[in-house]
Amino acid sequence: MEKSLEPIVKDLQDKFGVTFEEFRGEVQCIVKPEQIVEALTCLRDDHQFELLSSQTAVDYYPQTSPRFHIIYQMTSLTRNLSVQLRVPVSGDQPKVPTAANVYKTAVWRERELLDMFGIEFEGHPDPRRILMPEGSEGHPLRRDYPLGYEEPQFSFNYEEIDLRKPYAKE
Repeated sequence: MEKSLEPIVKDLQDKFGVTFEEFRGEVQCIVKPEQIVEALTCLRDDHQFELLSSQTAVDYYPQTSPRFHIIYQMTSLTRNLSVQLRVPVSGDQPKVPTAANVYKTAVWRERELLDMFGIEFEGHPDPRRILMPEGSEGHPLRRDYPLGYEEPQFSFNYEEIDLRKPYAKE
């Protein structure tokens, strides 16, 4: 682990009991859902992580608990550091407190996660769909989302696919 990240990770461990993993020089701290707002506030106020550079999720389906990890990629521009917070949440009605009061960019990113993964953010100021049309069913980035699959047509399989294609009858 980078020397400058050691006191930050130690502080998060002492305050929130986080566990951490390091992979290829990147540090990932596992935070409980109920502690994420406080952990983000600590990083922003105490350790100068002024940028929520990315917020996304991972679906570990068919695993159900935790099915999702919500990932917060934090960047300190003044210290040239990066750390990742991961919040494991269950697949049964996944909810986590909103980070919109700590980082304004979370408003848009949490709307995207709601739309694509169905993860709800409690206390979010504007929980509307952002990418999919209103009334759409399902969440396209979930691993159990049904795909409308059509095999791509290339020069080597043109005849095979052409035989199965539905054409209008004359």
